[in-house]
Amino acid sequence: MERTLRILLPSFVLGLLVALPILVGAGPIEERQQRQQDRIAEGIASGSLNPREAARLEAGQAAIGAEKRAFLQDGKLGPRERAKLRRDQNRASRHIYREKHD
Repeated sequence: MERTLRILLPSFVLGLLVALPILVGAGPIEERQQRQQDRIAEGIASGSLNPREAARLEAGQAAIGAEKRAFLQDGKLGPRERAKLRRDQNRASRHIYREKHD
């Protein structure tokens, strides 16, 4: 039992150390995606977005999510990939604002 614990515990800790930066790196991106989804939902509820506009904006959010999943295929999100996602999110945020205020 003690021998097994000595073998498994370091492996578990090493696994956490490897996985933690991956999870932390994607956190702010995921939070922003959720805020943008909430903004779209608010626009639908208030009537400032019609169904066609909302569908287009949600398709853009889905594309960003798919792009993020593709970037994470190798297990990490590099600086260029993170910058690309940030640019895409900035562009999507501007589109949400414009559609809600037209």
